[in-house]
Amino acid sequence: MIHVSETVALQTVEDFLTEEESAQLVKIMDLELGASGWRPRHQADVLPAPAAALQILHQATERALPAVRRTMPSITAALRWGYTELRPGDRVPTHLDGIPDPGSAPRRIGRIGVTLTDAEEGGVFYVATTSSGTPWTARVLRPDDGYQAGTPLARSLPHEAAYVREHLGESSWIAETPKSHWHTDAPARTAVAYGAQLMHGVTPVRRGMVRKFVADLADGAPPDAAS
Repeated sequence: MIHVSETVALQTVEDFLTEEESAQLVKIMDLELGASGWRPRHQADVLPAPAAALQILHQATERALPAVRRTMPSITAALRWGYTELRPGDRVPTHLDGIPDPGSAPRRIGRIGVTLTDAEEGGVFYVATTSSGTPWTARVLRPDDGYQAGTPLARSLPHEAAYVREHLGESSWIAETPKSHWHTDAPARTAVAYGAQLMHGVTPVRRGMVRKFVADLADGAPPDAAS
């Protein structure tokens, strides 16, 4: 049974990627971007990782799962790896991915991100915590849903929705929630795994560029089924 603590956990995996794997991924993405001409339209845009990158990321995930499971024991796989870039002026607004369709496996219990290259200044990943009840719904999950009885369910404002709301100048419940930000200093090649019910974001890039991969962390699917 999934415990609420898994959905708000924070765990790092140092050296998630070896130097060789990181260099290979840079080459793979340089070729992919050169061939496709892909550029993020906005800071919520993610490109599905190509097959050559997935092979490396799946191997890295397999090595990392024992460490991830110390705080998120229900995790069995990383699903849907994607690639994104943040350039000067880009940031990821505070958002909360949430758990879509919590009664159906595979359930998104968390997310994982690993940077290939860090920005020279800015572009720092952070999580946000609060004692406010605003981020939580009135719904309580049950063992029939796959969760320990009484597990609260958070509201959801995923990455894309957070960007659209901010771009349109609309207020949101996240902006109005009092919270504390906890910034990480995890370097490139270190993975950061975080619960799906944990608010998070990335500070504005001031100089340089962030290149990173992100994926869902889920239960109910074998790692070799990740895509």
